[in-house]
Formats: sequence, C-alpha cells, structure tokens
Amino acid sequence: MAISSKDRKELKARAHHLKPVIRIGQKGITENLVLETDLALNIHELIKVHIAMDEKEQRKESGHALASQCQAEEVDYIGKIMILYRPKKEEA
Repeated sequence: MAISSKDRKELKARAHHLKPVIRIGQKGITENLVLETDLALNIHELIKVHIAMDEKEQRKESGHALASQCQAEEVDYIGKIMILYRPKKEEA
C-alpha cells in the first residue's frame, strides 16, 4: 500500500494535534507492543509512536520493523516521533 504525496500531506496535517499513543522503549519491539499498536491502528487509523532511542538509524529501523509487522504505512518521522497509518478494514 503506497501513499501518494497528496495523501501523505493530508495525513500529516490530521496527525499534527495527536499525542503519541505507543512508546518504543529500551526493550525495543516486543510481541505486546505489536499487539497494542495493532489495536490502536484498528481504533484510530492514524497514530503517533514515540521511539526512545538516540541513534537516528536505530529509530528508523525500529519504526520500519513495527510498521511492517502491523501492515501499516510510515507517513513521516519528526525527531523521535513516527506517524503510522493503516486504513480501517471494512466490515462485511
């Protein structure tokens, strides 16, 4: 699922006022963290994730790993904050 630049800009504007609901800490990405992120994406569609690592490359790798495990799209990175998006699944 690729996001167009127009959609990305729209999502960044929608996420501006949001507070981080998920925090990646010293333990990194755990099974519980993935489950909580999945639940938050099911409820909100668009969330912010705080990544508490100092190295920029580590933050990007952790963010990418979390996004791929949750089948979500990385919208943007701003410092230690990542914006994740996954459209809600249509119920039959």
